Amino acid sequence: MNGATRKDLVGAGIALLLALGCVRLGIWQVHRLAQRKARNAAQLARWKLPALTIASRGLPADSADQRRVSSAGKWDYEHERLWRPRSWEGTPGVDLVTPLLLGDGSAVLVDRGWAASPDAYHVDEQAYREGDSGVVVGLALRAPRGRGDVDPARLADSLGVPLLPFVIQELPDSAHPAPRLLRWPLPAIDNGPHLSYAIQWFSFAIIITVGSIALFWRRNVRRPDVEGPGAAS
Repeated sequence: MNGATRKDLVGAGIALLLALGCVRLGIWQVHRLAQRKARNAAQLARWKLPALTIASRGLPADSADQRRVSSAGKWDYEHERLWRPRSWEGTPGVDLVTPLLLGDGSAVLVDRGWAASPDAYHVDEQAYREGDSGVVVGLALRAPRGRGDVDPARLADSLGVPLLPFVIQELPDSAHPAPRLLRWPLPAIDNGPHLSYAIQWFSFAIIITVGSIALFWRRNVRRPDVEGPGAAS
């Protein structure tokens, strides 16, 4: 074995640092996967709780968030909002978000479902009305971030009635389905790409380590000794 050159040692050190960095990123993805699984378990547990009955104001958003809920009241179509744009399987459309007036004079916004719209902006709202009153079964959700057009905190003054601090996403198994509206299903629960990312990072670490060892071996162990016997005739 010939003595390793400074260049070989520096290269081996850099490879080691890169491999350690890949291992660290792989461990980080494993931790992210564990966090994702914990959140998924908590969300599934909330979905399995008995449905809350929404009949009046006063229920905090934290208590209702991600809970199945039911409510009944009168539709306020005059203050209906369109959640724009929303696509379904690549088709442009909008969601119809309608206040449901409750018995105590307050209201809750209900995402009644999706309707196709060629420009993802306009739709014939009257064609999707479901009578004067409604019984809703759905999932209570916080208003989407940045969506002022369906945010209860921003719409309370324009409606003139107190609004509950969440939106009910009406589910497909609602007591009174609207044939022409598509009800959104429960959000998909999955573990995301963290496991595949972790495997990739660990694979990179192995490739870098094995490749560096092989290169070092070839350059410093198996390299021909040009000054050994037989090198000169």
